[in-house]
Amino acid sequence: MNKSLINKKKIEKLVRQILIELGENPDREISFNEETDSIIAKDIQFYSMCEHHMLPFFGKIHIAYVPSGKVFGISKLARLVEKYSRRLQIQERLTKEIADEIMRMGVKGVMVVAEGEHLCMRMRGVKNSGMITTVANRGIVAQTDAREHLLALIYNPRSQAMLKQI
Repeated sequence: MNKSLINKKKIEKLVRQILIELGENPDREISFNEETDSIIAKDIQFYSMCEHHMLPFFGKIHIAYVPSGKVFGISKLARLVEKYSRRLQIQERLTKEIADEIMRMGVKGVMVVAEGEHLCMRMRGVKNSGMITTVANRGIVAQTDAREHLLALIYNPRSQAMLKQI
C-alpha cells in the first residue's frame, strides 16, 4: 500500500466519530496510572535451554507485582519473560532476572514464580519428570504477609475459579 495515499487527518476524524458514537470521550486523557493493590499475570509460557546440559526446559511463569501508580501492559510482562528465556539459561537465574528488571521499572514489590520441566532431568541421569519451582521476591513482596497473600492468589483453586468467572 502506498503510504502517501493515506489521509491521516481523515482517519483521525473517523476514529474520533466512532469513539463518540460508542459513548466514549475522545478528549479524555489516557493513562496507565491506576491505583490497585496487586496485579497477577499467570501461566506465561516460556521455553529455554539449560546452560549446563544444552537441553530444553520449559514451563510457566507467574508474575505478581504491586504497582506504584503505573501499571504495565500484559504483553510487556510476556516480552520480559521472552527476553530472558530465549538464551542459554538456568531457571534460578531466569526467575531472579525477571524480578530484578520489574523492580527497576519502579514497582513497590514483585514475586516471580517459575515452574519448569527440565529435559536434562527427564532424559539423562535420574530420568524423572518432576517440575522445578523457583521463586524470587523483591520489595514489599518479600514481607511474609504480602508473599503469602500473592501465593494464595496464584495457587488457590478458588481464586482461579473466581478469575475465570470475571
